[in-house]
Amino acid sequence: MIIDFHVHTFPDDISAKVLAKLSKLSHTQYFTDGSTQDLIRSMEQSHVSYSVNLPVMTRADQVEKINSALIASLDPLLTKGIITFGGMHPDYENFKKELLRLKENGMRGIKIHPAYQNTPLDDIRFLRIIDYASDLGLIVLTHAGIDIGIYDRNYASTQQILNVLEQVHPQKFVLAHMGNWACWEAAERDLCGAPVWFDTAFSIGPVTPDIAGSKLPYLTCNLSDADFVRMVRKHGSDKILFATDSPWEDQNDYIARMEKMPLTEEEKQQIFSLNALELLQLSL
Repeated sequence: MIIDFHVHTFPDDISAKVLAKLSKLSHTQYFTDGSTQDLIRSMEQSHVSYSVNLPVMTRADQVEKINSALIASLDPLLTKGIITFGGMHPDYENFKKELLRLKENGMRGIKIHPAYQNTPLDDIRFLRIIDYASDLGLIVLTHAGIDIGIYDRNYASTQQILNVLEQVHPQKFVLAHMGNWACWEAAERDLCGAPVWFDTAFSIGPVTPDIAGSKLPYLTCNLSDADFVRMVRKHGSDKILFATDSPWEDQNDYIARMEKMPLTEEEKQQIFSLNALELLQLSL
Protein backbone atom coordinates (compact mmCIF):
# COMPACT_ATOMS: atom_id res chain seq x y z
CA MET A 1 0.00 0.00 0.00
CA ILE A 2 1.09 3.57 -0.72
CA ILE A 3 -0.26 6.66 1.07
CA ASP A 4 0.77 10.07 -0.25
CA PHE A 5 0.58 12.33 2.79
CA HIS A 6 0.94 15.68 0.98
CA VAL A 7 -0.93 16.66 -2.20
CA HIS A 8 -2.82 19.71 -3.40
CA THR A 9 -5.91 20.19 -5.54
CA PHE A 10 -7.77 23.36 -6.47
CA PRO A 11 -11.33 24.14 -7.60
CA ASP A 12 -11.76 23.44 -11.30
CA ASP A 13 -12.57 27.05 -12.16
CA ILE A 14 -9.28 28.40 -10.77
CA SER A 15 -6.83 25.49 -10.95
CA ALA A 16 -5.21 26.56 -14.23
CA LYS A 17 -4.74 30.12 -13.01
CA VAL A 18 -3.34 29.04 -9.64
CA LEU A 19 -0.88 26.57 -11.14
CA ALA A 20 0.33 29.08 -13.71
CA LYS A 21 0.97 31.66 -11.00
CA LEU A 22 2.74 29.27 -8.63
CA SER A 23 4.79 27.74 -11.41
CA LYS A 24 6.01 31.19 -12.42
CA LEU A 25 6.92 32.06 -8.82
CA SER A 26 8.79 28.82 -8.19
CA HIS A 27 10.14 28.23 -11.71
CA THR A 28 9.04 24.62 -11.41
CA GLN A 29 6.92 22.33 -13.55
CA TYR A 30 3.62 20.79 -12.45
CA PHE A 31 2.45 17.27 -13.27
CA THR A 32 -1.34 17.31 -12.90
CA ASP A 33 -3.76 20.06 -13.86
CA GLY A 34 -4.54 20.67 -10.18
CA SER A 35 -8.03 19.17 -10.35
CA THR A 36 -9.41 16.40 -8.18
CA GLN A 37 -10.09 14.27 -11.24
CA ASP A 38 -6.51 14.51 -12.45
CA LEU A 39 -5.25 13.59 -8.99
CA ILE A 40 -7.49 10.52 -9.08
CA ARG A 41 -6.05 9.63 -12.50
CA SER A 42 -2.52 10.02 -11.13
CA MET A 43 -3.33 7.87 -8.09
CA GLU A 44 -4.76 5.10 -10.25
CA GLN A 45 -1.77 5.19 -12.57
CA SER A 46 0.68 5.14 -9.66
CA HIS A 47 -1.23 2.65 -7.47
CA VAL A 48 -1.57 5.15 -4.63
CA SER A 49 -4.29 3.97 -2.24
CA TYR A 50 -4.78 7.27 -0.40
CA SER A 51 -3.70 10.87 -0.84
CA VAL A 52 -3.97 13.53 1.85
CA ASN A 53 -5.25 16.75 0.27
CA LEU A 54 -3.94 19.91 1.98
CA PRO A 55 -5.61 23.30 1.49
CA VAL A 56 -3.76 26.58 2.00
CA MET A 57 -5.74 29.63 3.09
CA THR A 58 -3.89 32.80 2.11
CA ARG A 59 -6.49 35.10 3.70
CA ALA A 60 -8.49 34.85 6.91
CA ASP A 61 -11.77 35.50 5.08
CA GLN A 62 -11.30 32.28 3.09
CA VAL A 63 -11.30 29.98 6.10
CA GLU A 64 -15.00 29.25 6.63
CA LYS A 65 -15.92 29.08 2.95
CA ILE A 66 -13.10 26.75 1.97
CA ASN A 67 -13.51 24.54 5.03
CA SER A 68 -17.25 24.26 4.38
CA ALA A 69 -16.59 23.09 0.84
CA LEU A 70 -14.00 20.60 2.12
CA ILE A 71 -16.42 19.25 4.74
CA ALA A 72 -19.09 18.76 2.06
CA SER A 73 -16.63 16.81 -0.09
CA LEU A 74 -15.13 14.75 2.74
CA ASP A 75 -17.10 11.52 2.32
CA PRO A 76 -17.38 11.51 -1.50
CA LEU A 77 -13.62 12.07 -1.84
CA LEU A 78 -12.80 9.36 0.68
CA THR A 79 -14.50 6.83 -1.59
CA LYS A 80 -11.90 7.83 -4.20
CA GLY A 81 -9.03 7.53 -1.74
CA ILE A 82 -8.63 11.24 -1.02
CA ILE A 83 -8.42 12.22 2.65
CA THR A 84 -9.10 15.91 3.06
CA PHE A 85 -7.62 18.08 5.77
CA GLY A 86 -9.03 21.44 6.76
CA GLY A 87 -7.11 24.69 6.86
CA MET A 88 -6.55 27.60 9.19
CA HIS A 89 -5.14 31.12 8.90
CA PRO A 90 -3.36 32.85 11.80
CA ASP A 91 -5.53 35.97 11.46
CA TYR A 92 -8.80 34.04 11.73
CA GLU A 93 -10.32 35.10 15.05
CA ASN A 94 -12.79 32.32 15.82
CA PHE A 95 -10.20 29.59 15.41
CA LYS A 96 -11.42 27.46 18.33
CA LYS A 97 -14.96 27.30 17.00
CA GLU A 98 -13.72 26.52 13.50
CA LEU A 99 -11.28 23.82 14.62
CA LEU A 100 -14.03 22.21 16.67
CA ARG A 101 -16.31 22.31 13.62
CA LEU A 102 -13.65 20.53 11.58
CA LYS A 103 -13.15 17.88 14.26
CA GLU A 104 -16.90 17.28 14.69
CA ASN A 105 -17.30 16.85 10.93
CA GLY A 106 -14.64 14.17 10.66
CA MET A 107 -11.50 16.05 9.63
CA ARG A 108 -8.32 14.31 10.73
CA GLY A 109 -6.06 17.35 10.56
CA ILE A 110 -5.27 20.83 9.33
CA LYS A 111 -2.63 22.43 7.13
CA ILE A 112 -0.85 25.70 7.89
CA HIS A 113 1.67 27.48 5.69
CA PRO A 114 3.66 30.21 7.49
CA ALA A 115 5.31 31.50 4.30
CA TYR A 116 2.11 31.93 2.29
CA GLN A 117 0.40 33.27 5.40
CA ASN A 118 3.23 35.74 6.04
CA THR A 119 3.50 34.80 9.72
CA PRO A 120 6.36 33.13 11.63
CA LEU A 121 5.49 29.66 12.85
CA ASP A 122 6.23 30.56 16.48
CA ASP A 123 3.98 33.63 16.42
CA ILE A 124 1.41 33.52 19.22
CA ARG A 125 -1.40 33.27 16.67
CA PHE A 126 -0.01 29.99 15.33
CA LEU A 127 0.85 28.75 18.82
CA ARG A 128 -2.78 29.12 19.90
CA ILE A 129 -4.02 27.30 16.80
CA ILE A 130 -1.53 24.44 17.16
CA ASP A 131 -2.25 24.11 20.87
CA TYR A 132 -6.02 23.88 20.49
CA ALA A 133 -5.82 21.61 17.45
CA SER A 134 -3.61 19.30 19.50
CA ASP A 135 -6.14 19.35 22.36
CA LEU A 136 -8.74 18.16 19.85
CA GLY A 137 -6.49 15.36 18.61
CA LEU A 138 -6.07 16.91 15.17
CA ILE A 139 -2.94 16.42 13.11
CA VAL A 140 -1.20 19.71 12.33
CA LEU A 141 0.88 19.67 9.16
CA THR A 142 3.00 22.73 8.49
CA HIS A 143 5.22 23.81 5.68
CA ALA A 144 8.75 23.77 7.08
CA GLY A 145 11.84 25.53 5.74
CA ILE A 146 12.28 27.76 2.73
CA ASP A 147 9.45 27.90 0.20
CA ILE A 148 10.81 27.58 -3.31
CA GLY A 149 8.61 30.47 -4.45
CA ILE A 150 9.51 32.76 -1.51
CA TYR A 151 13.28 32.97 -1.15
CA ASP A 152 13.73 35.97 1.11
CA ARG A 153 12.80 34.50 4.50
CA ASN A 154 12.32 31.24 6.37
CA TYR A 155 9.00 31.55 8.18
CA ALA A 156 9.32 28.05 9.70
CA SER A 157 12.98 27.62 10.66
CA THR A 158 14.27 24.87 12.90
CA GLN A 159 14.55 27.32 15.80
CA GLN A 160 10.95 28.42 15.34
CA ILE A 161 9.88 24.77 15.27
CA LEU A 162 11.82 24.10 18.48
CA ASN A 163 10.06 27.09 20.05
CA VAL A 164 6.69 25.57 19.14
CA LEU A 165 7.68 22.21 20.59
CA GLU A 166 8.88 23.83 23.81
CA GLN A 167 5.82 26.03 24.29
CA VAL A 168 2.98 23.88 22.97
CA HIS A 169 4.05 20.19 22.91
CA PRO A 170 1.79 19.19 19.97
CA GLN A 171 1.03 15.49 19.85
CA LYS A 172 0.60 15.04 16.09
CA PHE A 173 2.90 17.57 14.45
CA VAL A 174 4.04 16.91 10.88
CA LEU A 175 6.84 18.93 9.30
CA ALA A 176 6.62 18.99 5.53
CA HIS A 177 9.68 18.67 3.31
CA MET A 178 11.84 16.52 5.63
CA GLY A 179 11.76 18.97 8.47
CA ASN A 180 13.14 22.10 6.81
CA TRP A 181 13.39 22.39 3.05
CA ALA A 182 16.78 23.55 1.73
CA CYS A 183 18.07 23.87 5.32
CA TRP A 184 19.10 20.23 5.61
CA GLU A 185 22.07 20.66 7.94
CA ALA A 186 19.90 22.51 10.47
CA ALA A 187 17.07 20.00 10.08
CA GLU A 188 19.37 17.07 10.78
CA ARG A 189 21.13 18.82 13.65
CA ASP A 190 18.08 20.32 15.39
CA LEU A 191 15.09 18.14 14.53
CA CYS A 192 16.15 14.54 13.99
CA GLY A 193 14.89 12.68 17.04
CA ALA A 194 12.37 15.40 17.99
CA PRO A 195 8.72 14.40 18.68
CA VAL A 196 7.57 15.21 15.14
CA TRP A 197 6.96 13.46 11.85
CA PHE A 198 8.77 14.44 8.64
CA ASP A 199 7.01 14.12 5.30
CA THR A 200 9.13 13.53 2.19
CA ALA A 201 7.29 16.01 -0.07
CA PHE A 202 9.43 17.74 -2.70
CA SER A 203 12.66 16.70 -0.99
CA ILE A 204 14.30 13.84 -2.92
CA GLY A 205 15.52 13.63 -6.49
CA PRO A 206 15.75 16.45 -9.01
CA VAL A 207 13.50 19.49 -9.08
CA THR A 208 11.97 19.84 -12.54
CA PRO A 209 12.26 23.45 -13.77
CA ASP A 210 9.58 25.09 -15.88
CA ILE A 211 12.24 26.01 -18.46
CA ALA A 212 14.73 23.38 -19.59
CA GLY A 213 18.26 24.17 -18.50
CA SER A 214 17.22 26.73 -15.90
CA LYS A 215 19.86 27.40 -13.24
CA LEU A 216 17.73 29.49 -10.91
CA PRO A 217 18.28 29.36 -7.13
CA TYR A 218 17.04 26.35 -5.15
CA LEU A 219 16.48 24.10 -8.16
CA THR A 220 19.36 21.89 -7.01
CA CYS A 221 18.59 21.95 -3.28
CA ASN A 222 16.90 18.60 -2.76
CA LEU A 223 18.50 15.92 -0.62
CA SER A 224 20.92 13.41 -2.08
CA ASP A 225 19.99 9.75 -1.57
CA ALA A 226 22.77 9.31 1.00
CA ASP A 227 21.71 12.38 2.99
CA PHE A 228 18.06 11.31 2.88
CA VAL A 229 18.79 7.80 4.16
CA ARG A 230 21.02 9.14 6.91
CA MET A 231 18.28 11.55 8.05
CA VAL A 232 15.65 8.80 7.97
CA ARG A 233 17.73 6.57 10.21
CA LYS A 234 18.78 9.38 12.54
CA HIS A 235 15.20 10.56 12.99
CA GLY A 236 13.63 7.09 12.89
CA SER A 237 11.89 5.42 9.97
CA ASP A 238 8.75 5.18 12.13
CA LYS A 239 8.41 8.99 11.95
CA ILE A 240 8.74 9.44 8.15
CA LEU A 241 5.67 9.82 5.91
CA PHE A 242 5.81 9.29 2.17
CA ALA A 243 4.62 12.42 0.39
CA THR A 244 5.10 13.93 -3.06
CA ASP A 245 3.67 17.48 -3.05
CA SER A 246 1.65 16.64 -6.18
CA PRO A 247 1.07 18.45 -8.54
CA TRP A 248 4.68 19.67 -8.06
CA GLU A 249 6.02 16.14 -8.33
CA ASP A 250 4.84 13.20 -10.40
CA GLN A 251 3.50 10.53 -8.05
CA ASN A 252 4.67 7.63 -10.20
CA ASP A 253 8.18 9.01 -10.57
CA TYR A 254 8.44 9.91 -6.89
CA ILE A 255 7.45 6.39 -5.85
CA ALA A 256 10.20 5.05 -8.11
CA ARG A 257 12.72 7.38 -6.45
CA MET A 258 11.74 6.07 -3.03
CA GLU A 259 11.82 2.45 -4.16
CA LYS A 260 15.46 2.91 -5.28
CA MET A 261 16.57 4.24 -1.89
CA PRO A 262 19.02 1.95 -0.05
CA LEU A 263 16.53 1.30 2.75
CA THR A 264 15.30 -2.03 4.07
CA GLU A 265 11.93 -3.32 2.96
CA GLU A 266 10.66 -2.84 6.51
CA GLU A 267 11.75 0.82 6.46
CA LYS A 268 10.08 1.35 3.08
CA GLN A 269 6.83 -0.20 4.27
CA GLN A 270 6.82 2.10 7.29
CA ILE A 271 7.42 5.14 5.11
CA PHE A 272 5.04 4.21 2.31
CA SER A 273 2.02 3.41 4.48
CA LEU A 274 2.36 1.98 7.99
CA ASN A 275 3.26 5.25 9.71
CA ALA A 276 0.47 7.11 7.93
CA LEU A 277 -2.10 4.43 8.74
CA GLU A 278 -1.29 4.78 12.43
CA LEU A 279 -1.17 8.58 12.46
CA LEU A 280 -4.41 8.93 10.50
CA GLN A 281 -6.07 6.16 12.56
CA LEU A 282 -7.19 4.71 9.28
CA SER A 283 -8.87 1.32 9.41
CA LEU A 284 -8.80 -0.79 6.28
